[in-house]
Amino acid sequence: MKLSNFIKINSADNVVVCLRPFKKGETFEIDGQAITLLQDTPAGHKVLIKDVSSGTSIIKYGYPIGHAKTDLKKGQWINEYNLKTNLSGTLEYTYKPVKDSVEMSQDHRTFQGYLRHNGEVGTRNEIWIVPTVGCVNGIAQRLAQQLKEETHLEGIDAIHAWTHNYGCSQLGDDHENTRKILHDLCLHPNAGGVLVLSLGCENNQPGPFMETLGDYDHDRIKLLVTQQVKGDEIEEGMNILRQLYHKARQDKRTEMPISKLRIGLKCGGSDGFSGITANPLVGEFSDYLVAQGGTTILTEVPEMFGAETILMNRCKTTELFNKTVAMINGFKEYYLSNGQPVGENPSPGNKAGGISTLEDKALGCTQKCGKALISGVLKYGERLQNNGLNLLSAPGNDLVAATALAASGCQMVLFTTGRGTPFGTFVPTIKIASNSTLYQNKPNWLDFNAGILTEGTDMATLATQFIDKVIAIASGEQCKNEINDYQGIAIFKNGVTL
Repeated sequence: MKLSNFIKINSADNVVVCLRPFKKGETFEIDGQAITLLQDTPAGHKVLIKDVSSGTSIIKYGYPIGHAKTDLKKGQWINEYNLKTNLSGTLEYTYKPVKDSVEMSQDHRTFQGYLRHNGEVGTRNEIWIVPTVGCVNGIAQRLAQQLKEETHLEGIDAIHAWTHNYGCSQLGDDHENTRKILHDLCLHPNAGGVLVLSLGCENNQPGPFMETLGDYDHDRIKLLVTQQVKGDEIEEGMNILRQLYHKARQDKRTEMPISKLRIGLKCGGSDGFSGITANPLVGEFSDYLVAQGGTTILTEVPEMFGAETILMNRCKTTELFNKTVAMINGFKEYYLSNGQPVGENPSPGNKAGGISTLEDKALGCTQKCGKALISGVLKYGERLQNNGLNLLSAPGNDLVAATALAASGCQMVLFTTGRGTPFGTFVPTIKIASNSTLYQNKPNWLDFNAGILTEGTDMATLATQFIDKVIAIASGEQCKNEINDYQGIAIFKNGVTL
């Protein structure tokens, strides 16, 4: 990337992004004309480079990110106060398929993973306790702690109790969503052993729940119904966990092709640099992995609004296009049915970082999936079926979306951020900073710095370093959320609680 004080992302843009703070009265040259700043403008924010009248589209990434609320002058700071979204309700879409523009050769790289009996591969070998209902969270946590103290994690990577608040007093889709996510956890390849922990009287009944797992490995997944234990359920639970631990500790990492990797793509706390540095870097990785026969998944459906046609036209088939349309309009209808507008997504942190509208956010967000064609579209809680780039129906909320990505079968999540966050989901969650200041200020949260793309480092060099980092973490190197033990799950909820 060319080193400068600003960047014009696309030749069609009528705004540039400041790479440093500008003071009122400072001047720069773009497209043969001098632009004088009319206000102090923070780094990551937009400056208009042409006079526009009220209602005129503001163009960034080559697409409209909204329209001017009033007449605006070149040199003006463009933000949420003078820019309004173009988004409203649901739309009708026309399929205009594009050709695959990704050309990458096979490089036959490998990682060290855990081969499971069904052919899936884990990047971790952990013991998990999965409560069917929140009522047994305390027991789950006590069991996990006791097993850690007894084993000192010898021969395995970690022990976790994935606590949550659900499993009872839920109806309809909420009940099914809970069952699906917990089902997905039990079958995840990063788990070498799973104790399903039930109370016994909950809506999420243990018998029917276990039936949903199908032909599972009975040596690796076991059930304890605590109400049926006569006496000490802790000791009964420990007896089962000792069996699972003995089995899991025999597992060893072996060399696996990177085509076995399934990686979730997520962003949170984005800023004006996210769509210029971190997200395009992850997009380069996504294209690389897909070209090697691997799999990536993009979610955060509300953060596709404004960029959805780009994704729709990259669908390989008409069927996938129709599924994507249904996913987009379905989420818009969900917003509208709750009396909420579809275009008011950017958070206070997004706006402070330079993102002014949902289209602005979406066009940057979708950079994470590169340019590959779309091979699959998944419903919430659905497990992966197709290699290649997939779309997944889930909200933008960091915890809920990252959980959905991991539950679909992803062994890791790549998480870009411009504001910073310590969180991680139940699989390794690799944090990529969009700017160097954040990376330097939060070294205990962040794993990789994409901000150096604005400081003279070229994309090809950084992408190679990033691929190496991802493969190292897939092979056992811990990322920051694991080191800090900042991990958890969150399940999507929409309806009533009984």
